[in-house]
Amino acid sequence: MPETGFIQRPRLVLASASPRRRELLASVGVVPVVIEPDVDETPEPGEQAVALVSRLAAVKSGAVEVAPNDIVIGADTVVVIDGDILGKPTDVEHARTMLQQLSGRSHETMTAVSVRIGDFVATEVSTTVVTFRHLADPEIDWYLATGEPLGKAGAYAIQGAAALFITSIAGSYSNVVGLPLSLLDDLLAHIGRPLISWSAG
Repeated sequence: MPETGFIQRPRLVLASASPRRRELLASVGVVPVVIEPDVDETPEPGEQAVALVSRLAAVKSGAVEVAPNDIVIGADTVVVIDGDILGKPTDVEHARTMLQQLSGRSHETMTAVSVRIGDFVATEVSTTVVTFRHLADPEIDWYLATGEPLGKAGAYAIQGAAALFITSIAGSYSNVVGLPLSLLDDLLAHIGRPLISWSAG
């Protein structure tokens, strides 16, 4: 008898090193396969925030080796204030400068989500406005001492101790954490596999 071809069940692959993105997916019962991409996140000369996060999310979704029927999620998040793009701080003093810039003001957090299956790629951007109260120097010193600002876009984590500083948000909360779940669900629904279809719950 002729051999029958085996088609692997599609996997949902998260191309990200961020534990926060995994935690957000887990909050809706989704446990993806995680493959960390190796991507240079340096902005190109003159690149604006929307273009930057869109490009990096798409690059991340295409930077991992997967089966043709796997669905890959790539994402990238930045904080924007006064036209400045605040990515992850390089050290504690860089984080201090970012927090001083955010103190007492509103800024935009932008996350691009890219969904890829085979040669098809769809990328969209979610924007949330976040407002900080005024931060006194001892508060900034305390927050820096927690270690939380390092590795976070804009040098803060809304789901962590920085919640003390935030007076309001307008838009998606999960977007500020790093993965706008509603936007991701929309993108996956367009290819017939919304988030609930991947849920183990």
